[in-house]
Amino acid sequence: MSSTSAQSVSTSSVDESVLVQYLQDTPDFFERHAALLTRLRLQHPRSGTTISLIERQVEVLRAKHAALEEQLAEFVSVARANDALAEKIHHFASQLLRTTTSAEALTLIEKCLREEFDTHYGALILQRAPDAEPTALGDGAASFVRLVAPEDAGFLSFETLFAAGKPRCGQVRDSQRTFLFGDDGVNIASVALVPLTELSSVGLLALGSVDKQRFHPGMSTEFLARMGSLIAAAISRS
Repeated sequence: MSSTSAQSVSTSSVDESVLVQYLQDTPDFFERHAALLTRLRLQHPRSGTTISLIERQVEVLRAKHAALEEQLAEFVSVARANDALAEKIHHFASQLLRTTTSAEALTLIEKCLREEFDTHYGALILQRAPDAEPTALGDGAASFVRLVAPEDAGFLSFETLFAAGKPRCGQVRDSQRTFLFGDDGVNIASVALVPLTELSSVGLLALGSVDKQRFHPGMSTEFLARMGSLIAAAISRS
């Protein structure tokens, strides 16, 4: 096709997919037509000015590089946060091993959640038979631990959580929030629920935060599951 006839071809009649496929199938096209590279002009993605194809390629590479740097920084930040959390879990487990009774363990659990994990709203809900003897607890743990009957309606509202057997984060119904945290429930914007299915009777650890993003549905629950296992093992002692 001559240059004259090529100029007479309407751009609307050109099948772009065919052109794209041709360029992909002919990687040496621009090597054989190197002068064409310097004549191609593209629009700058930000300023709108006209630039060469090579300049556009540089812009694309810069954008990819910036995106990779941002992604790497995010990975490093998450890794550091996970390392710090893993260290806290290890320290928590070490302290639990030193307790000898469930009462000591419960007192320690409340203290660690509040002081080391920065959880100011917490509740440990445990089932108790009507004739069970009360457990002597410290002042902090006494308000943290709640003993309820197996048929308690508020406790039974978490049946789907117990059936799944996995921690869940996000929002809960107003009635559930009130059941877990009482009057403090009005201040809580996000909740982490950890079912304690390893107990002889099912229990529930609930953590609340005024920050809506502290416990969000997309977060990993691996550490919460580990904490739940540690707590269940510790309070199963006689």
